[in-house]
Amino acid sequence: MPQIRVTEAARYLGVSDDTVRRWIENGTLESSKNASGRTVVDGLALAQLARRNAVLPDDPSDGNSSARNRFVGLVTGITSDPVMSQVELQCGPFRVVSLMSTEAVHDLGLELGSEAVAVVKATMVIIETPTTK
Repeated sequence: MPQIRVTEAARYLGVSDDTVRRWIENGTLESSKNASGRTVVDGLALAQLARRNAVLPDDPSDGNSSARNRFVGLVTGITSDPVMSQVELQCGPFRVVSLMSTEAVHDLGLELGSEAVAVVKATMVIIETPTTK
């Protein structure tokens, strides 16, 4: 599973580094040391905590894009057959599901707990509001 540094974990969860360290100390989040001796957390455990806490992090992309709907998150599910895959991301409070080729999943190096950005470019977006009584 991917190992994520405390600073990155804090960014994904929308909290401070100190909060992540407190969560590690009180057992909310397990940690280990990487080869460099830095504290890291398991990507899947972080994805599960992100799903529970649901705060959207900033988009880490450096490039420009006309797509305004960008959802930064962690891979929480992959269902594959030899040809096609369904990939689920937890992007803050949002669950985003993408269907793609299994080859694309491998080419992108997607695995449970890894980071990814879902980009949605749509010419039609439906907006709903709650009904008032």
